[in-house]
Amino acid sequence: MDGQRLQVFWNQEVKSLLAVYRQFETLLPNPKTAGAEHRGEDGRYVETLVRSYLQKYLPKDLEVLTGFILRPAVKLGDNNRSRSKEQDLHTTQLDIIIYDSGTYPVFQRMVDTVIVPPEGVVAVLSVKKTLRDAEIIAECNALLEASKACRCDESNLEARRRGPFLALVATDSDLADRQEPKEKKLFEKLETLYGSSSAFDDMIGFIGDLSSWHVFKTRPPPKLNPMNSVAQYMYVELADAELHQGFQFLLSGILSVYYDKTRTGVKRPGFTAFAAKPATVIGKIAFSTLR
Repeated sequence: MDGQRLQVFWNQEVKSLLAVYRQFETLLPNPKTAGAEHRGEDGRYVETLVRSYLQKYLPKDLEVLTGFILRPAVKLGDNNRSRSKEQDLHTTQLDIIIYDSGTYPVFQRMVDTVIVPPEGVVAVLSVKKTLRDAEIIAECNALLEASKACRCDESNLEARRRGPFLALVATDSDLADRQEPKEKKLFEKLETLYGSSSAFDDMIGFIGDLSSWHVFKTRPPPKLNPMNSVAQYMYVELADAELHQGFQFLLSGILSVYYDKTRTGVKRPGFTAFAAKPATVIGKIAFSTLR
């Protein structure tokens, strides 16, 4: 199998992304530490940069947005009342929401900041300029809650659609503990967060620094049993010619959810909520056929 052209192409794109950020640091340097002078804008710039690079290569129906997921406890589809005993809930603000706006509606939009129903969410990403050890649990937990908000309502496990791709991505990293390999410490955090009772889709699929390394989750076999029902995490360090790997994992994760066979059957999302209100019959008119 070849693919050398694509590897070179994606490697150039990742280097371009990292170079654009370095230009930002060059123009607005911090006189005392590494990075740009305005830390808040520093992080937002990286977030915007990652969003713009993802948007370039995704299908036109997928928008790369930021904002909130709102899961209203209302009727779904034709007459699905599975949320009748729930309460409306929403997520915290999410850095990147990959949303199928070609198929599903949006509650509110202000430029690229949105409030969306969960049915159209294909991926959720947290973005950091520099990934630090103290942030990992909080960021993974926010992604876990976002995944739970998007959980399919079908009671039959086989009928449930695949959950969104979850990722924590950075353009640099500073993991404090030099005594213990970062991948070992990172996995211990994931093991503590998820335990053995989590759904596979709720576990993060990618954590990485686009400039040097990443951790990714492998898919389980199609037929599950107690022995193979595990989320296996893999660690990779990247040479200069291998930087394409991280960005390709992001694209592959997003597209694998978007094209998954469990997501092809479109159903009406929970988008309206009628209050109980008595209505008076004013008449009836016969019809010949339904359609």
